[in-house]
Amino acid sequence: MELGNRFDVPEVDAFTRAYWDAAAGGRLLIRRCGACARAHHYPREFCPHCWSEDVTWEDASGRATLYTWSVVHRNDLPPFGGRTPYVAAVVDLAEGPRMSTEIVGEGEGAGPELRAGLELAVAFRDGVPVFRPAP
Repeated sequence: MELGNRFDVPEVDAFTRAYWDAAAGGRLLIRRCGACARAHHYPREFCPHCWSEDVTWEDASGRATLYTWSVVHRNDLPPFGGRTPYVAAVVDLAEGPRMSTEIVGEGEGAGPELRAGLELAVAFRDGVPVFRPAP
């Protein structure tokens, strides 16, 4: 995936390529530790809970709940400028980890319809996982 001059995704490297390739195909991946069985996100080569290197990729369910959010009204970095206002958020994935993301769809850019604990479902925009209110 060629990202060009974008500030909404990190640079893809050999380790994270599996994550970004899955996202480009509409799948959200997380890492799970074989030693302590805990899931984590963002992708790392070791478990942040027990430091084991016995971690593997796993498909996430795509379900989450809204933990916190903020409506961003100004951001001059590409591609955010054309999206303002937008909702930057932290969600709790059903598998346990927290994830920074963006809320799209219903309430996009507004915020009043949003509430902590709101059920969400993953969606993908340009190969980047974002979340929308669950149907």
